[in-house]
Amino acid sequence: MIEIRQVKSRKDMRVFAEYPLLLYKNCSFYVPSFYSDEVNIADPNKNANLADCELRCYLAYKDGALAGRIAGIIQNKYNRVSGKKCIRFSRFDCIDDEQVAAALLGAVEAFGCERGMDTIHGPWGFNDQDREGLLTYGFDRRATYCTNYNYPYYEKLVKAQGFTDESEWLEYDFVIPEKTDERIARIADRIREKFHVHEVSETAPMPKLIKRYGHKALAMVNEAYASLDCYVAVEGKVVDGILAQFATAINPRYFSMLVNDKDEVVGMAVMLPSLCEAIQKSKGRMLPFGFIRVLKAIRRPKELEMALIAVRPDYQKTGINSLMIARIMQNILEDKIEKVESNPELISNTAVQSQWSTMEKKVVKRRKCFAKSLAESAVRQEAAAADATK
Repeated sequence: MIEIRQVKSRKDMRVFAEYPLLLYKNCSFYVPSFYSDEVNIADPNKNANLADCELRCYLAYKDGALAGRIAGIIQNKYNRVSGKKCIRFSRFDCIDDEQVAAALLGAVEAFGCERGMDTIHGPWGFNDQDREGLLTYGFDRRATYCTNYNYPYYEKLVKAQGFTDESEWLEYDFVIPEKTDERIARIADRIREKFHVHEVSETAPMPKLIKRYGHKALAMVNEAYASLDCYVAVEGKVVDGILAQFATAINPRYFSMLVNDKDEVVGMAVMLPSLCEAIQKSKGRMLPFGFIRVLKAIRRPKELEMALIAVRPDYQKTGINSLMIARIMQNILEDKIEKVESNPELISNTAVQSQWSTMEKKVVKRRKCFAKSLAESAVRQEAAAADATK
């Protein structure tokens, strides 16, 4: 017997946030999200995304035992901008059981039909700063902090419910060269002079840089990424939350920000120190010792994750990305970083992939999102409602 319960109490929300820790208890490849972020996703005072989103969370029980979880997100901003009527499924985790998966996805479908949506797709988060995509290749690799790990059976469960492929991402391991490419350094100098841009990443402490340029930088990212699949611009209080994380997570040696003569942000590249080992040891909790582990990982990293690289559209194809890459790569070599891994890059996003074309790399993971029409679900909902009135 499968029972689906909508999460309504604080106690149920704790169960929702902790379930992946049970499911992946013996899996060394899984990296938890920060527990405080997950347990508060339904709290509008702590999750600014709820100003533009509707959220419902569900738990699945099979024969009385906890068997899965899922969240349904209606991203109203995305629907307004795209003209679509989509509901997203997110935080999808369950045992290898088709009935459990069907019940969880069915709960989100019913939520979508209730709100007049015509498509369900996912796994998508609240925005692109959230975890998204289902791992389909690379199951023998540890996740990065910014990505979900899932067992190989997930794709089978989702497709059994009639979902088809929507978007696909690649993730790479980058080969760290023995020395910097002098040719790139020379080109970078010429580009800097030609386009009158300069580096500001180490001109002030990170909190001051973020205060001065943070909102400008994320507005530039919104502009650069506007055409990507299902992209949602980050704005308002959501920006403040992202910048607060940036202030603590960024090591300025692996960060680059370019501004022009008008003090406008025209490019930004972020490689984050890998927090995976620290977060795994603390099971996503910052207290009592998690915060210390995270700070140590930030200050003295051995591994880096490519978080983003963005160039303002009118500066794209000018080569200014080489300025950012040259600066960060010099510090990678000086600091003897052992590993650099990318976070997901959309296959369709050839502009971003070309930014790293000078670096040798190999594909180590793939992930996908899936979509399904809700027309059939809507018919079932209407039939069930009609039967209930007889």
